Amino acid sequence: MTVLPALISQHFQTDRGPLGVAVSGGSDSLALLHLMADWGGAPLRCVTVDHRLRAASGPEAAQVAAICASLGIAHDTLTWDGWDGRGNLAATARAARYALMAAWAHEHGLSGVALGHTRDDVAETLLMRLARRAGVDGLAAMPARRREGGVTLHRPLLAAGRGELRAYLEARGATWIDDPSNSDGRYRRTLARRALTALEPVGISAQALADVAAHMAEARGTLGHYAAQEARALVAVQHGDLLMPADAFARLRPDIARRILSAGLRWITGAGYGARGPDLDRLLAAIASGRGGTLGGCHVSLSGNTLRVAREFAAVRHCTAAPGTPWDGRWDLNGPHLPDAELRALGAEGRAACPAWRETGLPAQSVQTLPAVWQGDTLIAAPLAGDANGWTARLRRDATDLQAMLLSH
Repeated sequence: MTVLPALISQHFQTDRGPLGVAVSGGSDSLALLHLMADWGGAPLRCVTVDHRLRAASGPEAAQVAAICASLGIAHDTLTWDGWDGRGNLAATARAARYALMAAWAHEHGLSGVALGHTRDDVAETLLMRLARRAGVDGLAAMPARRREGGVTLHRPLLAAGRGELRAYLEARGATWIDDPSNSDGRYRRTLARRALTALEPVGISAQALADVAAHMAEARGTLGHYAAQEARALVAVQHGDLLMPADAFARLRPDIARRILSAGLRWITGAGYGARGPDLDRLLAAIASGRGGTLGGCHVSLSGNTLRVAREFAAVRHCTAAPGTPWDGRWDLNGPHLPDAELRALGAEGRAACPAWRETGLPAQSVQTLPAVWQGDTLIAAPLAGDANGWTARLRRDATDLQAMLLSH
């Protein structure tokens, strides 16, 4: 049996800032709350996200608040009612939950948020991803730490089993909430949980699958290391575009090429997750045929021996920002104070007003996605297209950030 308190102290031995704890009231998160409270190594604040998908969710959040009050820990309930009945409910709710928790953590000055994921979650996730024919990245174990919305999400209990946590709660006389959706056969995770129970007699246990996931995580790290090395040698940045020699890119091992392209798309868009595997494979096939294409708000083109990954104009056509704030999440523009000034994409009309744009060495399509300063329909400045007019533009990330993406998980 795992020594549960040691998992907490070991995970947080270098994290001493105020921490959040996400608690739904289920056994895993409730055990995490008690373990964190007993640890006492950092100030704590608890959060429950009420998705308002069940009538009992409100009272359950109130029950968690009462438990926190008995432990002397501040508690907040965040509500989400954004489900419109379309798409994947679990994925949509998860994304909303993380976004709400990240904003909450920033509001309260928390250095991170602890989550109650366990070894069983790792095993169930691996089974679900096997069904989707996932590759190395999809089958790799959940990371113990992950950045989400500028906040570190902590998973200190990945080496613990759900049974251990329930035994721990029973020993201290604590009760937990059983979410009925956990036994609802309409959900893939419920089916994975049942399948895991059925597989145990042949030795395919939660521990065995967690070990496989750990091996996959090691392989993922190795592939990321070599992808970062190749990117360091091949990739150049030109006014926010990524350039690579097309012949050298074509000679890369397929998985390394896929990783560099996926990271390049994220580097440009700032997306938290990479493109879907089938979509990425289609784009790679188009590159191999010399056609290029678009994906996730980016345009990939080939000219001579240059492979260019750039922002797609349609993705920034309506993007606006006030001077002094980031535009498209990646550009900072600074210059003279002007009333009613606005940052927008240069576009075709703005490019036509900047005859020096050709000196940038960028294709017209890339020039049109550059940030510019506008007052209404009047172009004031386009510092990256040869019309600075007292303004400067700075890209918020560089090639080292691309390499970091390849190394991180």
